[in-house]
Order: sequence, then structure tokens, then C-alpha cells
Amino acid sequence: MQDVPANPPCDARTVSEARLLSVLDTAVDGIIVIDSRARILVFNKACEALFGYEAREIIGQNIKTLMPPEFSDHHDQYLSHYHDTGEKRIIGIGREVRGMHRDGTIFPLELSVGEAQTPDGRQFIGILRDLRARKAVEHRLNQLQAQLVNLARISAMDEMGAAIAHELNQPLTAVMLYLQAILRKKKDAPDSERPILDILGKALREAERAGSIIQRMRQFVEKREPERQAIDLEQLIDEALELTLLGHDVHGIELHREKAPDMPRVEADPVQIQQIVCNLVRNGLEAMKGRPSRVLKVVTRTDGQAASVEIQDSGPGIPGDVAQNLFRAFSTSKRTGLGLGLAISRTIAQNHGGDLVVDPGGEGRGARFILSLPLTGHASAPDRIPPRP
Repeated sequence: MQDVPANPPCDARTVSEARLLSVLDTAVDGIIVIDSRARILVFNKACEALFGYEAREIIGQNIKTLMPPEFSDHHDQYLSHYHDTGEKRIIGIGREVRGMHRDGTIFPLELSVGEAQTPDGRQFIGILRDLRARKAVEHRLNQLQAQLVNLARISAMDEMGAAIAHELNQPLTAVMLYLQAILRKKKDAPDSERPILDILGKALREAERAGSIIQRMRQFVEKREPERQAIDLEQLIDEALELTLLGHDVHGIELHREKAPDMPRVEADPVQIQQIVCNLVRNGLEAMKGRPSRVLKVVTRTDGQAASVEIQDSGPGIPGDVAQNLFRAFSTSKRTGLGLGLAISRTIAQNHGGDLVVDPGGEGRGARFILSLPLTGHASAPDRIPPRP
């Protein structure tokens, strides 16, 4: 009796098919094979991950199932045109297209198409690569590039602002000295000249006020280490309001300022806290642009341990999806700006042992920001002040 081999020879075709299936299923890129009628014949594991279909569900379906409407509506025409004319529009040429996931999500793909003549007729092999990660990186790089340009512009503006403040300070000081000299010379002037002296006195006070504003502007842009001290919070807020409103169109804006009675002093860096207030006021003014009623409320409160500053505008409020990322760096809904102001403001507040939170408003209410700071002698971080209903 003839011995039977321990490992009988396998059919060469079976080995070839097994090898091909192994290659298809281990490929990183998606591989699809369709016939001349656009029916899917091969759908590998990478395609299952890309489109959310299992191979058994999609094989036999028209390839249009995986395309968004703007591509699927014309795909059969493209295939018929190639059959009739032999003109290649995509075969042998890599291009960017869009695919449609099972859940309806549209995403970018890089597609390369080849053609093969088989015993079963003409077939087309597509190799697909998901471009979402690459697109996200490109988008982020473009954002960062734009932000770097803005940062360079801001740095240049800071230096220019400091230089302008320095140059203006000298002629303004001369004007004040001239006015003071005139007033000293005319201190014993007759009553007939008193109206002129009153006008000169007002001019001197306005010049001194302008000098004070310029000095605060210089402090605001100077690069220096934080200096905490016991500050009069009410006076600091009034100065920040004056500084911020100076450069804005305030026509038609109602400013409601409510002060807490007997507000104790706050241990803080005055320039940094002023930076927060200026930023919040600017945001409020921006939110109210084009609104029929423009009301800005600035209210200070204290509970004996912490002081709070509430700044509320009469804008449309902050949408929920925007409010979630409001304090994240480089997150902004504005056409201009970096999205750094609120992130930096919250960091400053928390470094002072306080916090910055927001009641987003909406449904007829504007946004309300609440800055909390510990009072002098209460250095531990206070509890967050909850938004009022």
C-alpha cells in the first residue's frame, strides 16, 4: 500500500488567495475592488474601520454607498464615460476625494485607482488613505502661524505704545508747567480775569488727568515682575473703566456702576488686576455692538473674606459650545484676536488665590463674568462665587 504524505499538496490557487487575503487584511490603507458595474468585490479591514461597514454588509453594493451625494450622483456617469471613450479622469492619478461614513460623517480621503483585466472582466482597485489627521495638523499649523504673526504684531504694538506714551509725556509735562506758571502769576488778578483763570485751572486739571492716563498706559505695557500690594479695588476699577472706555465708541452705552459699601483692601498686583478688568470690559463692549440696548453693569461685592467684581453686558449671551472652551488658550469666536485674553485673565485670578467664572446668559440675558479675589489677610483661595439665577 502506498504511503499517504503527512502534508498533502495544497492547491496553488488556494495558497495564492490566502496570501492575498492576508495582505489585504493587514494593509494600513483601505483597499476596495469594484467591477465594471461599480459593485464592491473586495473590502478590507482598513475599509471597515474607515467607513463603519463590515465586509459582508457592503460587498455587492454599489460603490456610491461610500460617497457623499455630490460625488455619488455623478459616479455612474464617470464610469460610463470611461467605458465609452477610454478617457481616464482618475485612473492612475492620485487625488483628494471625500468619503461618507455609515453614520453620515463626511471625511477627506486620498484615493489612487488602478485597473486590471481579469477572467471575470474589467476591475478597478482603489487604495484609500484617511486624511483627517493630516488635515487637522495642517489646520493647527496654519492657526499657530497666524497666532505667531499676531503675537509679533502685539509685541510691536506694546513697544510702540510705550514709546508713544514716553514721547507724549514730555510735551504734556511742559503744558502743565506753563499753565501752573500762568496761574501762579495771576493768583492776585482782578475779578474781571477770574473766568479766564477758571478755564486755565480746568485745562491744568485735564492735562494732569491725561498725564495720569498715559502713566497708567505705560505701566500696563511694561514688562515687569508682579508686585502685590494692598490696593483700593474700587479706585482701580474706576481707573480701568476710564482707560478702557477712552479708546472706544461709547455713544449710546449706559454704564451702571455699583460699589460695595466699605470695601476692604485687596492684596493683589494692581496692573494685572487692571488687565483683567480692561479685558472683560472690552469683551462686553464688543458683545453689545449693533444691539438696540447697550448696558454695561460693573458691580463690586464683598462677603468679608473675598471681594468680587461682576461685569455684565446686554449682549446676546455666550452659546453653550463656545462657553465650554471659553477659558482655553487660542479658543475664540472673534474674527480677530488670539483667544488668549480670558485664559490669561483666569490664570492671573487663580494665581492671586481667586478665580474667574462666567454665567453665559442667553435667552435675553447678556454674559456675566465674576472675578473673585481674597481680601487682605485672607490669602487662601476663596470658594467660587456661584452665578446668580
